Amino acid sequence: MDLIVLIERTLYEVSTALYLPVIGGCALLVAYMPLQLGIALHDGWLRRRGHFMERQAFLTDLSRLRKAGHPARRLAIDVERLLQAHELTLSRRLDRIRFVIKVGPALGLMGTLIPMGISLAALAEGNIPKMAGSMVTAFTATVAGLGAGVLAYLIALSRERWAREDVREMAHAAELAIAGLNADTPAHHLMEGADDALTATA
Repeated sequence: MDLIVLIERTLYEVSTALYLPVIGGCALLVAYMPLQLGIALHDGWLRRRGHFMERQAFLTDLSRLRKAGHPARRLAIDVERLLQAHELTLSRRLDRIRFVIKVGPALGLMGTLIPMGISLAALAEGNIPKMAGSMVTAFTATVAGLGAGVLAYLIALSRERWAREDVREMAHAAELAIAGLNADTPAHHLMEGADDALTATA
């Protein structure tokens, strides 16, 4: 029986120790998501004006690679490697948002349950003001975590669509480069077409 009490006390102490990190994490998410929203809105505004930063960076690197004068077989391998590198960059940018989608609700739930445990302990002691304060913190953490997750999901929808468009156009330019064609003019035309499609669906 003493062992069970010891385990329960240990778990309570561990959960109580996580209180400040969890609440701090929720606060960081609340500050982080408006920043990501602003970046996403800025990127969307640039794309509507025909500025595709990832595609332009890829075309610049691709042009530099073609001017290096490598043999055709070596060029094909280097172009494929370059394309994979840019795809990895896009994936890492998406991971910043996907992280919030997963972690936000989890932190919100932890930020709810931990203060509720503290609130019940305060109720047992008859400390009503402390119980009320803990319950307010619990519900606030829930709203913050879920709100961050929902906002991150909405941003991720746009960013994933943009990433698919960019990868498609970069792959097309890479195929043209491997075929020995001039990738600049066709790729630019396709970028304008993608911008028109993006504007139509906005």
